[in-house]
Amino acid sequence: MYKISSDTIARTIVTGLALFNQVLAVTGHTPLDLAESDIYQIVSLGCTIVMTGVSWWKNNSFTQSAIQADKQMKLEKEVKKAAMK
Repeated sequence: MYKISSDTIARTIVTGLALFNQVLAVTGHTPLDLAESDIYQIVSLGCTIVMTGVSWWKNNSFTQSAIQADKQMKLEKEVKKAAMK
């Protein structure tokens, strides 16, 4: 799986907000009053929340099949290690 850099995500969100602000301005609505540091903080918080959730979920087995798969993987590693000796 490929990893999208946080810089790419931040630039994409900033571009989206700029386009959204432009649409608001063109339609006569008040644009969002966000400073660059505000956007950075929001993007950083979002990335932290998402990555925390993903890493927590991927490294913990909750379902019965995941627990069984962990046991099988451990057994296969032991067999492979024993075969290498």
